[in-house]
Amino acid sequence: MKNKILLAIAGLAIVGLIATPFFAAQANADKEAVRLAVLDYVEGVYNVQPERIERSVHPKLTKLGFYRPPADAVYRPASVMTFDQLVQLSKTWNKEGKLRKDAPKEITIYEVQDQTATAKLVAEWGTDYFHLAKFDGKWMIINVLWQSPPKKN
Repeated sequence: MKNKILLAIAGLAIVGLIATPFFAAQANADKEAVRLAVLDYVEGVYNVQPERIERSVHPKLTKLGFYRPPADAVYRPASVMTFDQLVQLSKTWNKEGKLRKDAPKEITIYEVQDQTATAKLVAEWGTDYFHLAKFDGKWMIINVLWQSPPKKN
């Protein structure tokens, strides 16, 4: 009996050693896929590439934010933006190439679970906070909460 228990423990240890790299690789792959979805979002707008929005943002997107004109101290709620409106915006926002070459696109991944993830983007227009979900094995942005940059002192 003692030998069977030791054999079972050894077997579990071996399975653990074999499975651990697989799960770590999957976690890294998911984190990178989340980062790439956010990168597609920002570069889709920056580079006038609506196809990148279409591949990284879910059609049921809800984007809600708070806009502050540069000379103002007060934020105003912006209207809710849909997927279709974001695709249209990405076709025109930087069409004339007004964006500075060193425009920020700082991506922070907060958490990636099996089906959901959270991330942050600091971009030219301000800060976006993302909820992402895995749909049919693909990470997509489903919610965005944003605000214009805080007023500098």
